Amino acid sequence: IGVIGEGEATVVDLLDALSGKKSLAQVDGITYRDNGQIVRTKPRRLIENLDDVPFPARHLLPFDRYTLLNRKFPMGGMITSRGCPFGCTFCSSSRVYGKRFRGRSPSNVVDEMELLVERYRARSIEILDDTFTIDKNRARGIAEEIIRRGLDVSWVFGSRVDTIAPDLLHLFKKAGCYMVYYGIESGTDRILKELNKGITLEQVRKAILWAKRAGIETIASFIIGTPGETRAEAMQTIEFARKCGVDYAQFTVMTPYPGTEIYESAKREGHLITEDWSKFTTLKPVLCTKELSAEEQESLVALAYKRFYLRAPFIIRNIIKGR
Repeated sequence: IGVIGEGEATVVDLLDALSGKKSLAQVDGITYRDNGQIVRTKPRRLIENLDDVPFPARHLLPFDRYTLLNRKFPMGGMITSRGCPFGCTFCSSSRVYGKRFRGRSPSNVVDEMELLVERYRARSIEILDDTFTIDKNRARGIAEEIIRRGLDVSWVFGSRVDTIAPDLLHLFKKAGCYMVYYGIESGTDRILKELNKGITLEQVRKAILWAKRAGIETIASFIIGTPGETRAEAMQTIEFARKCGVDYAQFTVMTPYPGTEIYESAKREGHLITEDWSKFTTLKPVLCTKELSAEEQESLVALAYKRFYLRAPFIIRNIIKGR
C-alpha cells in the first residue's frame, strides 16, 4: 500500500482500515492492489493547520550516537512549512506537498526548537523547508520569538536567493543562524531559464553578499547535466561556483524524479538510463543528454569538487576556523 503526499492523517485512517474498522477504498490518498488491479483512491486534502501535526517522536531515535567528523554532535532537523509555489522543472517537492505555501506559527516552531535544545541537547538545528523565507513576515516572527525567549540555539536554513533581504539576514544572525543553503543550480542565465528557476545570476551574487555582510556562511547547490546544457556551460557553472563567493558548494547530476517536467521530457525522448528508483541518488547519472553522456556528467561533477575545494584560499580559511 502506497501513501501519496502528506502521510500523517492518511496513516491513521490506513491503520483503522487494516484493523477492520473500514475498507481500503474508504481511505483517501493511497494506492494498492485489489485482485491484481491497481486502485488509487481520491486525493487526501492537504493539512490546513500545520500546528495540529504533533512533533516527531524523537525519543525513538538514538541521539547520543549521532556524530559529525567523528565527534558526538546532536543535531535536529525540522520542517516548519510545506508547499512551494515555484515551478522549477527538476523539483518534485510540489508533487508531495502541493504548490500552496502553508507555514507553522512562529510560537509552534520555537516550541519545537526549545524541545530539541533542552531535552535532546541539540547543538545545531537544520530547518529543512523547501523555501523557509517565502513568507518573510513569518520567518521574521520565528527569529524574533527565538530572541524574545533568549533561546541559545544555532540553526541553518535553505531558501531561494529571490526571497532574501539584508535586514532579514541580520535578524537571523542575531537569532543564532550561522548558515544559509541557496539553490542556485547553474552558473549561466540561459540554463536557469531552461530550469524555470526564476532567478538571475545578479540576484545570486547579491544574496551571497548580503549573507556575508550579516556574518552568515553560505552553501549553494549546483546541477550538472540539464538537458540542453553543453560542456562549456557546465564549465561556466563550475567557474561561477568558485568565484561567486559561496563558502561551500554541492554538485550533483541532474536527476529526473518521476512527476517532474524533466522526467516527462527524458522519458518521452528516450534519455533515461534506468527507472530503478534506488539509483536516483543525485550522485550517479540516470539521464544521458544529447550534449553530455553519463560518463561526462560524472567526470564533470568530480572536476567541480576538485576545483572548488582544492584551492589554497579555501583550505587556509578553514584551517584558520579550526576545521
